[in-house]
Amino acid sequence: MYLEHLSLTDFRSYAQVDLKLGPGVTVLVGSNGIGKTNLMEAIGYLANLSSHRVSSDGPLLRFGTERAMIRAKLVRGEQSTIIELEINANRANRGRINRGNPVRARDIVGICHTVLFAPEDLALVKGDPSNRRRFLDELLVSLIPRHAATRSDYDRVLKQRNALLKSARSGKFTAAHEATLEVWDQHMAKAGAELLHARLELVERLRPHLNSAYAQLTDGSREADAQYRSTIQGVLDDDGGLPDPAAGSAVAADTVPAAATAGTTEALRSLSVEELSDRYIQAFAASRRKELERGISLVGPHRDELELMLGEAPAKGYASHGETWSMCLALRLASYYIMLDDAITGGSAPILILDDVFAELDVQRRRKLAAIVAGAEQVLVTAAVDADIPEELAGRRVRVVPGGIDGEG
Repeated sequence: MYLEHLSLTDFRSYAQVDLKLGPGVTVLVGSNGIGKTNLMEAIGYLANLSSHRVSSDGPLLRFGTERAMIRAKLVRGEQSTIIELEINANRANRGRINRGNPVRARDIVGICHTVLFAPEDLALVKGDPSNRRRFLDELLVSLIPRHAATRSDYDRVLKQRNALLKSARSGKFTAAHEATLEVWDQHMAKAGAELLHARLELVERLRPHLNSAYAQLTDGSREADAQYRSTIQGVLDDDGGLPDPAAGSAVAADTVPAAATAGTTEALRSLSVEELSDRYIQAFAASRRKELERGISLVGPHRDELELMLGEAPAKGYASHGETWSMCLALRLASYYIMLDDAITGGSAPILILDDVFAELDVQRRRKLAAIVAGAEQVLVTAAVDADIPEELAGRRVRVVPGGIDGEG
């Protein structure tokens, strides 16, 4: 798959811009702050309905406007697809496929596949667990678009359940509260089990690619790995079941030693969605007292962790700056390799986007990363100066100027 044309209206700094692209390598060169990243952000948003820079849609709209438009023409083999996405300030976003009738924005997910490398990726290792959960969920939705609904359903139920717990905390916990909470427990257990089951399967696919990619980027002296740590593990007993709810309460995943989680992770991975749902119901009961005291949900995928390992040590806190960068790049490359696996069985190879990454890397990592990605069907690179681009990524140059595109360099 490759992007043939991108058009933006009132997106970020652009009132209107049109960018023609093609397969192979395209490098967008321009001064910092000129708008190169805005173009890459729009492509990434088209794929995931989220930005790698901000958590809400408001900043994506050009100041003073109520709507932004992203239009793209994608080519896959002999087939082309036109996607339009309308981002609105005061109503739900809408999409359109091949100029058909408007659809929900999430209905366009899965058409455009991207893997985006950016300086913000350092948060995947150095940041809090929410960054790593987001990484997993965005990859999951790219591979299996129906999980956009799974994630949305879980977020909706979590919000309702937290509101009830907060209400119960501020007043007397009545029988009516208990009955309502049990209903939300059932909804959250079902939605949480589906999300957990999907994440566990994805992590197993990710792990060998992560180690392989890390070895490609380094001297291969240390192995890279990832372990999924679920909050259910805090209340699992040695047999993979749950203790009597009266015997204790849930333990946050970040308090469980990594070595102690491996067996329970294997136990979780062997369970069906229905069995995981049952485990959640028991875990909610076991953690009820603490949840009521704190007024929040303490057990569920929203509090899980993807722990990244280098050798025997966690990458966070132990990896050097160079190792941290290599781990971040390896995570993105692992995503790319998984998507390539899917492309063999009928999916689409992703568009690779490297947004101002080479300026952050030493010469050795620049060359290794460039050599790995150069053969992708489409690679889009941004840089402030030509000197930042390794020779391995020789390709078309596009000059970005204030408010638009100046053409090929």
